[in-house]
Amino acid sequence: MKIATSILSADFAHLAQDIDAVAAAGADLLHVDVMDGHFVSNLTFGPGMVAAIRPITNLPLDVHLMVDDPQRWIPQFAKAGADTLLVHAEATPHLYGALQAVQQAGCKPGVVVNPGTGLATIEEVLPLVGQVLVMTVNPGFGGQKFIPAMTAKVKALAALRQRLGLRFDIEVDGGISAVTAPAVLAAGADILVAGSFIYAAGRPATQIAKLRQVAR
Repeated sequence: MKIATSILSADFAHLAQDIDAVAAAGADLLHVDVMDGHFVSNLTFGPGMVAAIRPITNLPLDVHLMVDDPQRWIPQFAKAGADTLLVHAEATPHLYGALQAVQQAGCKPGVVVNPGTGLATIEEVLPLVGQVLVMTVNPGFGGQKFIPAMTAKVKALAALRQRLGLRFDIEVDGGISAVTAPAVLAAGADILVAGSFIYAAGRPATQIAKLRQVAR
């Protein structure tokens, strides 16, 4: 099990310190939620944020593109230093091409499905990806409550992975805590994205340790 810490819940005035804190606590990835104000109503980070973060951490940057027309942004985020670029199935009619563009830019491609999107939508692109991100909340804002029905989707995705003989990681994002993590891990998740749970209490090392404990 890997932990991807979402910087959306960090203190932006002390971002470097917050990144150092989760790295020291054993986070495996930094999850960067990119929102354009169109695909989702919130507005967050651009390539400049990724470029600013890249020199200050050795953690892989897991960049989640919640944007319309993701193909337009892929080269910029790749150049800025993203390691993984996650593209929403709902954001483009050319999903296969977008994931190929991520590969060509030198990043690991990942595909994302919203709570209302079925797995059949992404089955044809699964051989292209290194990660599949299952949204366990509706995208756009941090701090939302986990949708329990998404555990079944994680389980179905794990079964599909086995049936197809593929090796992508299953990532879950939204409402992840020490309470909700056991169910999605049991269903087959490999990567937990957590932001509010890790940062809200001001004790990221303690919170990451709690996630590690429930994974044992």
